[in-house]
Amino acid sequence: MKKIVLSLVVAVAVSIAALAGPSPAQTAQPPAGASQQAGAPAQPAAGASQQPGAPAQPGAQPSGTAAGAQAAAPQQKKEIKDPAEYNAYVSAVQQSDPNAKISGLEAFLQQYPNSVMKVDALELLMATYQQANNPTKMIDAATRVLQADPNNLRALALLTYTYRAQAEQGNKDAAPQAAKYGQQGLDALQRATKPDGMNDADFEKLKTQTAVIFNGAVGFGALQAKDYKSAQQHLQSAVTADPNNLRDVYPLAVSYLEDTPPNPLGLWYVARAVNLSNNNADVVKYGHYRYVKYHGNEQGWTELLSAAKASPTPPANFTVAPAPTPADQAKALAASKDPKQMSFDEWQLILTEGDPATGDQVWNQIKGTVVPFAAKVIDATKTTLTLAATADDIQNNKPDVTVTMAAPMTAALMPKPGADIQVQATLDSYTRTPFMINMNDGKLIVKAAPKSTRPTRRRRPAARQ
Repeated sequence: MKKIVLSLVVAVAVSIAALAGPSPAQTAQPPAGASQQAGAPAQPAAGASQQPGAPAQPGAQPSGTAAGAQAAAPQQKKEIKDPAEYNAYVSAVQQSDPNAKISGLEAFLQQYPNSVMKVDALELLMATYQQANNPTKMIDAATRVLQADPNNLRALALLTYTYRAQAEQGNKDAAPQAAKYGQQGLDALQRATKPDGMNDADFEKLKTQTAVIFNGAVGFGALQAKDYKSAQQHLQSAVTADPNNLRDVYPLAVSYLEDTPPNPLGLWYVARAVNLSNNNADVVKYGHYRYVKYHGNEQGWTELLSAAKASPTPPANFTVAPAPTPADQAKALAASKDPKQMSFDEWQLILTEGDPATGDQVWNQIKGTVVPFAAKVIDATKTTLTLAATADDIQNNKPDVTVTMAAPMTAALMPKPGADIQVQATLDSYTRTPFMINMNDGKLIVKAAPKSTRPTRRRRPAARQ
């Protein structure tokens, strides 16, 4: 894949707390009938109103919630049977300072390793490590979540996102890790069950958000491995769900354009990426290059940028006309220009890329013509010159013309390999593969030496006797 993909790093903040789920503090139910422990928040009596300024209690329903609504969307809660365990958990999760919360949660998990709230506590712990900007501990906490719950979507999403971000910043070992956790996440989505305390709408939101992360990372990993078809499949799923996410839109464009043959859908998405990136120079350069290469010129590029800015998705049956094939170009050239006025480059295009009928038509018109031309010497003998006359072959030091001289050249006139010369010869025959034009009756065109402009010295007059 092109290095340009790695050079475009898009900063996107992901918060595990924002992944559609209730706070762990709201899913813990105190022991039924247990007396309140010293220092623990008091539970309001059934039906009692919350006192002004008092903190919301774990498990408490917001005031004013209709009984019918509660019945329609019940919030199942986990019950901690040990009052001391309950108090330790609530004390930890209610800390406002991230470091204090981390200490409380770590202590709770160490003291109650088999708690019913273990996964909830670990989820909150990894989110708090993220908040505290401690990526090493965050990854460790996410790994501990997966040890307790291998299909945990939040932990899988965090690990997937983190490793992909590292890959985008140049860590070559991170892309496979991101793809691994992304695939594990996609598999987990197939068997995911709604967590305790989460309603249906939040669960669907969680699955949608994490699916974007998982598909994006798997597609990005496939793109790194040049598996363009897999990259297209997963990145397209991610972009369909979130069409304004540059992190997936641009790699999707690359996956289409680097494939063989390139898919013009990539031109839409690269134009979309230009807009989403605020005309990032690398994205603009890559998109323009790919458009011109596919279309043959830049006509329509500005219009495509405008259309992609106005709509996140391409119109039905979107396409871009491809550039004419070499055979089409050869046929059009033969029909538009007198063969005797063509250059060696144009003859080469028609005689090598054109269909046989077009090639014969042009050759029959130029055969026997005396042509003066400039060329680079590849090799030379007294009777033969091997030359490069087309621009590409001159650059590559590759012969494309053989000239048989009308008369042997003297040693003084014989050009050396690498020299640029002017020659005149008659077109005689050609071979298509490898391409070679054979000419005879060759003559070097030697420019006359310029006349000297130095003044002639005047003779002194003879001395008188």
